[in-house]
Amino acid sequence: MAAKNFTVVTEFILLGLTDNTELKVVLFVLFLVIYAITLVGNLGMMIFLIQVTPKLCTLMYFFLSCLSSVNACYSSVIAPKLLISFLVVRQTISFSACIVQHLFFGVFITIEGFLLSMMAYDYYVAIVNPLLYAAAMSKRKSVGLVTGSLIGGMINSLTHTISFGRLSFCRSNVISHFFCDVPPLLKLSCSDTSMNELLLLTSSGVIAMATFLIVIISYTFIVVAILRIRSAAGRQKAFFTCASHLTTVTIFYSTLSFNYIQPSSQYSVEQEKVVSVFYTLVIPMLNPLIYSLRNKEVKAAVRRAIEIKHWSC
Repeated sequence: MAAKNFTVVTEFILLGLTDNTELKVVLFVLFLVIYAITLVGNLGMMIFLIQVTPKLCTLMYFFLSCLSSVNACYSSVIAPKLLISFLVVRQTISFSACIVQHLFFGVFITIEGFLLSMMAYDYYVAIVNPLLYAAAMSKRKSVGLVTGSLIGGMINSLTHTISFGRLSFCRSNVISHFFCDVPPLLKLSCSDTSMNELLLLTSSGVIAMATFLIVIISYTFIVVAILRIRSAAGRQKAFFTCASHLTTVTIFYSTLSFNYIQPSSQYSVEQEKVVSVFYTLVIPMLNPLIYSLRNKEVKAAVRRAIEIKHWSC
């Protein structure tokens, strides 16, 4: 039997979002602004304000500052490479760099899911059992939960990365995407990817369903507790306390489930790219805006910071 000739892939070509030169310029400016807002909003406004404002130094805002850190991190894993793709004719990424990008993105996106479920539980304890809040959500327990989410994110991402690293790529090296995401990479492999697809569906599905279930159960009790509040002002305050988080959860899980939980045959590559833009770049930008616009304490802290800056000039 004659041996088959093939070339082992050592680098990939990322097609990016578009090959239209004029549109690339527009998208470069757009995503540069989005990335700048993401960094300023998450690192500057949320983390800095929470650390320097005594009134915001609570466990609720501790989780929010952790969420802001994660948003800035996983956006930074994707955005720089995407911005470069708008400036060059052909965007390439080595196999090892692709592995690293996939690893870190998987870590941060998993941590975000864990943090959102923790914040839902935090709201549940604060609204449903306020007298037990100090005991149930101590600083030590909260730090332990965040540390656990970090470990869980690393284990989940390492599992997928090791599984992905064992695949052989000897066909096309052209990825119809703007970063090294799992679904488009599996389509390029010349190895049997059935186990990878099963692992992606089960592992990501179990984590997504478990964290989402915590959110649903927490908010079921929260809604019941809010409806029992007699004063309209009290109900409104409790509702607005949770509205920002509920908005973030809805956007996060709806976009993420589109790419990772349903079979890839049910959506096109272009649809996958658009949805990926939302959970990699748009959501990290929106989170600080959502929390600051709907939170009176954060808005008050922003105004004080602006006033201090104004008087110091």
